[in-house]
Amino acid sequence: MSGMKSSELAEFLRTCRSRVGPGELGLDGESSRRRVPGLRREELARLAGVSVDYYTRLEQGRSRSASAEVLDALATALRLDDAERQHLMDLGRPEPARRRRRARPQRVDPATLRLIEMLDEVHSPAFVLGRRLDVLAHNRIAGALIAEFRALPAVDRNQARFVFFDPRARELYQDWEAVARDTVAMLRLDAGRNPGDPQLSALIGDLSIHSAEFRDWWPDHQVHRRTTGAKGYHHPVAGDLTVRYQALHPADDPDQTLFVYTTEPGSASEAAMRLLAGSRSENPVRVSPVR
Repeated sequence: MSGMKSSELAEFLRTCRSRVGPGELGLDGESSRRRVPGLRREELARLAGVSVDYYTRLEQGRSRSASAEVLDALATALRLDDAERQHLMDLGRPEPARRRRRARPQRVDPATLRLIEMLDEVHSPAFVLGRRLDVLAHNRIAGALIAEFRALPAVDRNQARFVFFDPRARELYQDWEAVARDTVAMLRLDAGRNPGDPQLSALIGDLSIHSAEFRDWWPDHQVHRRTTGAKGYHHPVAGDLTVRYQALHPADDPDQTLFVYTTEPGSASEAAMRLLAGSRSENPVRVSPVR
């Protein structure tokens, strides 16, 4: 693996090891007189069934190979969730020897665009995120709820830039910190899947320079994959509302995620969403890929 990937793998392993208390793994008798939190290297190596020397080389970024079996054993010993396990596999996967081709701009399939347009009819915000959390498309009501990304410069059509750089975001989300931390964790997951992406490196650099919160949270190596959940908004027009979201992956591009928001029937949130739907009359928004 490349020097950059081996360094990322080493940092992720160190961070995960520090999070696991020995008591969680039945090592209570060995938990006294610890200078640092978490497991010792030799404890983790023993639990994963590898030599201490081999694990040390991995954690110090000195090993250029890591089998899927070893990574799986480490993930089990560290009690990683599905997203963390996948991130570990991505970081430990050897890069192909051939030269990487420049990634093409992502485009949303016409069928997906029709779907998100149809969701306007039932007052369900929907949008598509691509690599680096670029906003690739959204329907009319999503633009009313969050932001009209089509009106922004191409470089700003990105969820992370909106969350950290747009002052409206801190007012819009009822729990801005939770949303921001999730955003950092989603970028970490993307960085593991797409190592060496120059646009991602530039984005992380901008966020690190201009956001103290991002700069503090990025080294935590938290990773997150959104599936379902709830999110609260404090909208300047519709007021407070809560949505349930579901994340779907169009079959033609695993790097795209379709998010669909719904509200509880008969709730104040549903009424607020209908208010938003009635406040907009233009055609559904289609955001061009960021170049």
